[in-house]
Amino acid sequence: MHRSKQVLAAALAAFLIAPAALAETPAAARPQQFVYMLRVAPHLHDAAKWSDKDKAATSRHFERLKKATADGKVILAGRTTEQMDKTFGLVVFEADDEKAARAFMEADPAVVAGVMTATLHPYSVALQRK
Repeated sequence: MHRSKQVLAAALAAFLIAPAALAETPAAARPQQFVYMLRVAPHLHDAAKWSDKDKAATSRHFERLKKATADGKVILAGRTTEQMDKTFGLVVFEADDEKAARAFMEADPAVVAGVMTATLHPYSVALQRK
């Protein structure tokens, strides 16, 4: 089989098998996965405009995500390394439902401080490096 066909067949098999494996665990017992995308607020695209208060909010944001990762709630978090007007961050995490996921996102210190804006999306991790 051609390599691209093998990759496609493996991806299709994973897609079809994953829901069957999930069916074994009652839905109420499984946390759902979400991702929130963060963008730097437009008024802070110029690094010279960052106040000590803005920097402190970003530090609290990072510490909170570090703790949530250690606690097993956050699967991964990171950001692109582009200029402020193009960069974005992603937080892939688990929550009981959309309401809890939205509450987690909206409590992010960078969002609360207006340093970053955030949008929430349902998500499903299909592959993860060990």
